[in-house]
Amino acid sequence: MIMPNRTRAQESRTAVQRLYIAMRHLLIRGSYKPGGMSGKTLMDNLMILRPEIYGSIADEEKVELNGLHYVFNRLPQGIEECRFVKLISREGYENSHFEPIIAPARRRSAYRIDEDEMYIEMTRGRSDIYDILTHLTFLYAEASKIYQNSLDNKGRPKREWGLLEAMVTEEQGADFKIETAYTYLSTLLGRTYDEVVAACKRFAAGKQTNSLFHITYWLGRKAKEEAEQEMDREISFSSSLRETTGHHYYGEQWAVNIKEVLLDRKLIERPIHIISANLHSVVNSLFGAAALAPKLKKHRGLFEFARAMSQAEYKHLRPEVFKAARKNGMMEIADTSGTNLGVQILDTAQFDPKMIAPELNFQPAKNPDQAPVILVMDYAFGEQAYESMDELLRPYHDPVTGRVYDMPVESINIMGKAGILEGQKGDIMVPDAHIFEGTADNYPFRNTFVKEDFEGEGVNVFAGPMVTVLGTSLQNIPILDYFLTSSWRAAGLEMEGAHYQKAIQAATHIRKSVNPDLKLRYAYYASDNPLVTGHTLASGSLGVDGVKPTYLITVRMLEGILGG
Repeated sequence: MIMPNRTRAQESRTAVQRLYIAMRHLLIRGSYKPGGMSGKTLMDNLMILRPEIYGSIADEEKVELNGLHYVFNRLPQGIEECRFVKLISREGYENSHFEPIIAPARRRSAYRIDEDEMYIEMTRGRSDIYDILTHLTFLYAEASKIYQNSLDNKGRPKREWGLLEAMVTEEQGADFKIETAYTYLSTLLGRTYDEVVAACKRFAAGKQTNSLFHITYWLGRKAKEEAEQEMDREISFSSSLRETTGHHYYGEQWAVNIKEVLLDRKLIERPIHIISANLHSVVNSLFGAAALAPKLKKHRGLFEFARAMSQAEYKHLRPEVFKAARKNGMMEIADTSGTNLGVQILDTAQFDPKMIAPELNFQPAKNPDQAPVILVMDYAFGEQAYESMDELLRPYHDPVTGRVYDMPVESINIMGKAGILEGQKGDIMVPDAHIFEGTADNYPFRNTFVKEDFEGEGVNVFAGPMVTVLGTSLQNIPILDYFLTSSWRAAGLEMEGAHYQKAIQAATHIRKSVNPDLKLRYAYYASDNPLVTGHTLASGSLGVDGVKPTYLITVRMLEGILGG
């Protein structure tokens, strides 16, 4: 029997599954060497996949500059200098004298133990672990290119390598002109002078990442030491991390802390509306206009004030909005569990109607004891969405009285950022189902939001299923094109939807611990279009283009909650 040729999409999906299985196996095993057989398995499958976010990863000479910038914004500063990386759970280092290192775009703490070793806390579930392993695999692939580019055709170090080393180690750094340094870097990165200059400036703009000169030297140096001196790099997982992963250890603590506050404030039996979003758009939408009107007199309407709050020149005014919110019944629950999910609780019974944006048409509840309570939780990450929502929807057992409280949830509102498959940055997606990539798990649901809720507001709106992916770093054009053009007709991709829905359906239909008729509102704004070159997440943030869709979704959620 002749086997049919596989398409690129099929090969890519197989590579994703192999990566997922291999990383899960390595977590259970406890350690591996990127230069060994296990590391080679990860590398080979990443090369087959060739994710869009990693650009030219498969090119043997060109180092992927946008991908490097994306990764180093999500890894702790200085990791390029370390031979040993250990992934740990929360194990007490926050109480030590080690200074925590927090990456600009990832809320996780890391600790530089010594010049060769970095410990990184993983408290957000498997998705976080797979995310960082994928980034490290990409990093080592680029390090190998730098090492190869540093050698001449006889295997001897090139002059440019020696000069970069002298510059980075400050042996004669003062003697270098910046244009000369860019030229050395161009040779070692396999990129044009213009590309290197642009990349160096982009790295220099971030205060929590080292310079591209520093990163290039140390990546090349560690690859060189491994190849020539057998100083192998190693990634390991602490026994505590292996024991706690997948058991809701941090999510349970997080949810209990929230329910204790609700009980203490006598809110646990009031109608509760959960919003998963950032921790500023709800507060800004409610109180921003009234709080800032005296200082921003030229601004009119909720959206103008929201746009102002996104600009650096008005950053100093943001505390004024939160001050007004606290006076109107908002309380903040700082995370102490390790989930890195901050929470705000807003008691609408304490709202002053004069302080609420008129666009929301807020009317105080006739019976304050039945006034809605809004619980805003920060964005979860991947599988963490299941853990956090599953624990939040469980009944609360009061340890003092023994009484059991079901969670009186009236609505769950999910605002997420996602990659769009047809459209552009800043557009909105309204899903009617979540498809869990790589499995047979599909979650159709009745979305209270419909496409028409957002039309006519100056943004494009797309409806259809959303693909919940194993990782944003594991997508390429053939896979995404398949989901767009096949009978799936997917609108976009994200990492949390199916996980949230799995927890919600378990609570409403199996455990029956919450109202089975609660309202679901899902909407996503497009942070990127991975099908368009130059529009992936690695190409930069959404910026002010994200203000309108973010606040439009927030306003529609609040209208639904406050209007009953």
